Amino acid sequence: MKAVVYTAHGGPEVVRVQEMPSPAVGPADVLVRVRAVALNHLDIWIRKGLPRLTVAFPHIPGADVSGVVEEVGSAVTAVRPGQEVVIAPGISCGVCSYCVSGEDNLCRSYSILGEHRHGGFAEFVSVPEANVLPKPLPLTFEEAAAIPLVFLTAWNMLVTNGRIRFGDEVLIWGAGSGVGSAGIQIAKLFNARVIAVAGAPWKLEKAKSLGADEGIDYREQDVPEEIRRLTGRRGMDIVFDHVGAATWQTSLKVLGRGGRLVTCGATSGSEATTDIRYIYSRKLSIHGTWMGTKRELYEVMRLVEAKKLRPVVHQVFPLERAAEAQTMMERSEHFGKMVLRVG
Repeated sequence: MKAVVYTAHGGPEVVRVQEMPSPAVGPADVLVRVRAVALNHLDIWIRKGLPRLTVAFPHIPGADVSGVVEEVGSAVTAVRPGQEVVIAPGISCGVCSYCVSGEDNLCRSYSILGEHRHGGFAEFVSVPEANVLPKPLPLTFEEAAAIPLVFLTAWNMLVTNGRIRFGDEVLIWGAGSGVGSAGIQIAKLFNARVIAVAGAPWKLEKAKSLGADEGIDYREQDVPEEIRRLTGRRGMDIVFDHVGAATWQTSLKVLGRGGRLVTCGATSGSEATTDIRYIYSRKLSIHGTWMGTKRELYEVMRLVEAKKLRPVVHQVFPLERAAEAQTMMERSEHFGKMVLRVG
């Protein structure tokens, strides 16, 4: 099969299009003919190399997949060939105490498609039946591929960990990213007042079109001062941070009493200084999110079906232009998701 692979750790020069063996299909597996696959910053981190992650090259990235079922294993009962599907990117053992209690993202053997195993930048991908969900009917394959990882992560951040309440004040860093655009929509489901932060006026306008109430251009404005002004010095109930070192101290300082900082990434760096006094004197809480559970993804999909959440696709590229799409994403020249069309 044709696939986009990494031949080594490095920059865009290590991205190649080449023939790879078609994936094996075990008794409980489903082989999916990939129609679209969305990009994530995770793909770039894997390409550059992550601590404690060993990758066998050539490696196929890609966590967010939509497509058509090509073949099913002998033990598969609920999925049929020809079905249009979306793949849940988190793969777990299914039998440990975490899995059976519904917290599969805490499974010791938890892996992410395209990170710990070959992913969807290819014509075919094989996953366990438990990871296959019906594609929402109103969506194109490109739109469907833009849902799983970012909406699942944003839901886990805001609803499960952030315990968002109706009318909360929520700050969304990186509002132009895939997870940021998902976070805005989820927060608005709870009638939250959303303050979006981005680095360009056109991104803030798009954020407002998704429901953001206020916008801050971090390149031109003082973020803490703007938040003090917009909240009457009260501060935020929730700060949604996936930027990392560059925003960490500000995220803590702008939280109001009893505020919650939710984080899922460290694009700008993984080490930051924390003034512990802010934590205990204001009764703040910090919650880390690692993807989310399959149950949460089903909740997200129901809201997509009901047209209460919608994927945001910035641009669609052919599979062969994966390196170009990654470069555009690294430069933050997009709003929402970059998607590759396969076939």
